[in-house]
Parts: sequence; C-alpha cells; structure tokens
Amino acid sequence: MVTGLEILLLVLVLVAVLGASTLIQTVRPFIVNAAVGLLVLFVVQALFNLSIAVTPVAIAIVALGGVPGAVLVLLLSMFGVGFVP
Repeated sequence: MVTGLEILLLVLVLVAVLGASTLIQTVRPFIVNAAVGLLVLFVVQALFNLSIAVTPVAIAIVALGGVPGAVLVLLLSMFGVGFVP
C-alpha cells in the first residue's frame, strides 16, 4: 500500500528532476559558447604567439558572445585596451 509520504517524495523528486532539466537546457548554450570561444582564444594564442589574460570578465564576454566575443577579447588584447597580462 502506498502512503502519503511516498507520494509526496515521488512528487518532490519529479519536481527536482524537471527543474534540473530546465536549468541544464537554459545553461547549455552558454557552456557551449564558452568552450568554443575559449578554444578559439587558445588556438589563436598558440598560432600567433599572443598573450591574453583569461580573467572571469573575459570568460563572461566569451560565454555570452561566443566566437564574436572571443574576437572582441582578442582585439582588445592586441591593441592593449584590456586583457593584457
């Protein structure tokens, strides 16, 4: 026989799983953008021997902007405006 406590726990677990799924679906594009953008930064650093300071602000710009954000960070670093180690 199923008790009320078991039903309550089942509902709570279901709500937690649905909430986690929604959170992951929301955050996934930012994670992909950050990974691709950081990959672009590191490849450009390796190919052209540039030094770019990877700070939390730079990661946020790359995560929100993706590849265009990485290009912006690269240009700012090349011209000495920001992200210079």
